[in-house]
Amino acid sequence: MIDEARIIAQLKDEAQREYAFNTLVQEYQEVLYWQIRRLVLTHEDADDVLQNTFLKAWVALDDFRAESKISTWLFRIAINESLSFLEKKKRNTDITSGIDGFLTNQLVADPYFDGDETQVLLQEAIAQLPDKQKAVFNLKYFQEMKYEDMSQMLGTSIGALKASYHHAVKKITDFFQQSD
Repeated sequence: MIDEARIIAQLKDEAQREYAFNTLVQEYQEVLYWQIRRLVLTHEDADDVLQNTFLKAWVALDDFRAESKISTWLFRIAINESLSFLEKKKRNTDITSGIDGFLTNQLVADPYFDGDETQVLLQEAIAQLPDKQKAVFNLKYFQEMKYEDMSQMLGTSIGALKASYHHAVKKITDFFQQSD
């Protein structure tokens, strides 16, 4: 783990900024990639969104006030970029109702995906969730993130996050029961 105080000081120092940012990229690129990938599903899309995430972070460095952890700030940017990407993809797809199946088919065809049938079903179930529920489910289930951290990251109350997660789990459970 990186030393938050040291990296923040380096980011504020023009002479050390690039080095500090490269340190952030090395530290967080994998965990951010997988969070993004769980939302957008394909490797190529996840790479694009990850690149956009770091680009937005670089541009917004002067706006980072250190009121939250750097990781929280980066996750917020990554999730917002992922949700924006999904929204744009839905707008650009003629058959909006078929976008979830389209995304799942892209996942299965992705040469980087090595999941079994159960993982495909889970991804199909997750793909059918509303985008915000999808983000909450992924953060809680895959990242095992605390509601307090999610609340800070997403700007949503803990109660609303718990309700979103509960509804997501219920929808996923129903999906698996219907698939039997």
